[in-house]
Amino acid sequence: MYLSTVHSFEYGTRFVLLGITVLALHAPLAMAADTARDYPSRPVRIVVGFPAGGNTDIISRAMAQKLTERFGQTVIVENRPGAGSMIGTDTVAKATPDGHTLLLVSGAFSTQAAVLKKLPFDPARDFAWITNAVVYPFAVIVKPDARTQSIADLIGVAKKSPGKLNYGSVGIGSVLHLAAELFNIHANVDMTHIPFKGGSELVVELIGGRIDVVFETLTGAYPHVQAGRLNAIAVTSLERSQQLPNVPTVAQTLPGYEVTSYSGFAAPRGTPPAIIARLNREMRAILEQPDIRRRFTDLGGTVTPTTPDEFGRHVANEIAKWKKIASAKKIEIQ
Repeated sequence: MYLSTVHSFEYGTRFVLLGITVLALHAPLAMAADTARDYPSRPVRIVVGFPAGGNTDIISRAMAQKLTERFGQTVIVENRPGAGSMIGTDTVAKATPDGHTLLLVSGAFSTQAAVLKKLPFDPARDFAWITNAVVYPFAVIVKPDARTQSIADLIGVAKKSPGKLNYGSVGIGSVLHLAAELFNIHANVDMTHIPFKGGSELVVELIGGRIDVVFETLTGAYPHVQAGRLNAIAVTSLERSQQLPNVPTVAQTLPGYEVTSYSGFAAPRGTPPAIIARLNREMRAILEQPDIRRRFTDLGGTVTPTTPDEFGRHVANEIAKWKKIASAKKIEIQ
């Protein structure tokens, strides 16, 4: 009788302890589910480190509108330009990690990490990656009456006159700058870099004949190419552009050359995984919508959604790639 009672007591105790353990194990999962279900609890802002009107701004506003519809909570775009987008990036790096402050991450993020000696944030550790949205190439643009109407022409003229051809970019360490320097390395030529303050100035200077060539976004170049003011002699991706299907790739003449940029989304480090998963799920669903795909394709890009881990690896690979170019060409910004 006594032994039976003891055994019953021990069995009951083990059962209760097992139940407590199971509840303890499931509690974080339940809390995570609640966190994702209750998110967002107030307006969400997407910080863009560039002025309104460019690719990054257009992509962010289109995504914000769709997220607003899906969340039933306002999602706004906040433009915080300055220091090559670093001001906006730093704002998000230091924001509360609750999913209510997001960052539009572009190719500028990778080049800054490659060329800036000091950053106010750690590009590898201070962000939680959500998804890539769009990948897009650049176009190599010249004047219609230039001697360089093909990549072979450009290489030939540059080899005959080292340092005489010049190319423009939107600034030292920009993607456009490093894309041209990668071209210099692959083609074994020496074109001279002339930095400008913005893309619109770059195009004006090319049309005016004060620079010889630019590596420019399709968004910035396409209207001028259509109007006959400029000529696209190549695109920098491995595949031809849907916007310029008759324009060859640089790699067709210069095997191994490839440059693409990207636009995606991130949150501050420490944002709950359940919220990151929710954002990834919602954004990928939006990126599959036909109207969004058409709109982003019209910008010259290819819609390329990813998992958070895939996007993180892509950003890291881009940083590593540009660090090699920056080191080889001794490009560094204090």
